[in-house]
Amino acid sequence: MIRSLTPSLRRAPARVPAPIMLLIGMFTLHTGSALAVTAFAHASPATVTWLRLSWAALLLLALGGPSLWRAVRAASRRELGAVVILGTASAGMMLFYSEATARIELGTATSIEFLGTLVVAVAAMRRRRELVWILAAVVGVVCLTRPWLGELDLVGVGFALAGAVCVVAYIVLTQKVGAGFSAVHGLALTMTVGALVSAPLGAPAAFAAPDLDLILFTLGIALLFPMVPFLLEMMALQRMGRTAYSTFSSMEPGVSLIMGLVVIGQSPALVQVAGMALVVVAGVGTTRGDSARPAVSEDPGPDKRGTGEPGSHARAPERAPVAVGDRDALGEARCSDAALEGGTSLAGQRQ
Repeated sequence: MIRSLTPSLRRAPARVPAPIMLLIGMFTLHTGSALAVTAFAHASPATVTWLRLSWAALLLLALGGPSLWRAVRAASRRELGAVVILGTASAGMMLFYSEATARIELGTATSIEFLGTLVVAVAAMRRRRELVWILAAVVGVVCLTRPWLGELDLVGVGFALAGAVCVVAYIVLTQKVGAGFSAVHGLALTMTVGALVSAPLGAPAAFAAPDLDLILFTLGIALLFPMVPFLLEMMALQRMGRTAYSTFSSMEPGVSLIMGLVVIGQSPALVQVAGMALVVVAGVGTTRGDSARPAVSEDPGPDKRGTGEPGSHARAPERAPVAVGDRDALGEARCSDAALEGGTSLAGQRQ
């Protein structure tokens, strides 16, 4: 039943605009992130994160089906090693993001992690004048955190900054994994590694005091992210150009702020709204600067090792495949094309 989900989605009416699919995916993702915050009253962020990773891994392993195991057997040690490292970075990204959102507002945590994406994007362009976008984003984060009020949670900000560092590692490694595996296979494997890596932190409490309501609740969150956003993104990328995709992805911190307000009542002050606008403008500015560079043609590549799944470049010629997303760290994790030609870049989180 799960394996039939992707073909069904691919047969969705072509008249649905790709940007709408992407926006639905964003709002779904950050709804899941906001709901995860409500679960922290019943379990630690590490436990909630481990349960989400475990559910996502199980669902994606089922979605991958027999072709996933054929791809694993055909993979080289280098490719499998990249999966392990990426899965570890993804687990760190999710764990740090969860710890941050347990202490500071959702939109603020997302914006701080977004700094990692912008740093990689600007570094890929190699033009000093593009540093203005990093400066704009930093000013935006200062407006969001409002340190002048003396109420800044340094631990929460520290966790978010640690997540931004993991985002950089995630971006660099995603393309390597995407070169060896299809998007669904890469995501399934990295989420599995992430669940195993985070188990020592989250599993003991879950097993010591099993909570069926919490377990089922985290299953629902795992469906909200990464399952629905990822599948919608795969569909949207069939019909969106790189610049359009990156521009929409730059809206993610703003979407996070909105869902924090709607779902868990995190009401931002006016200066925080202005700060969020600066972060979004920085993301769009970086995208436009990247789109001004000459396009690089890419070989679409052969089908993936006889698995029957098209090569990643054949599916999305302007974008490297997404190996893992939890845009919570990922978000959650998803890849923005703001810095594709120099690596790949995370759209927001994958929180």
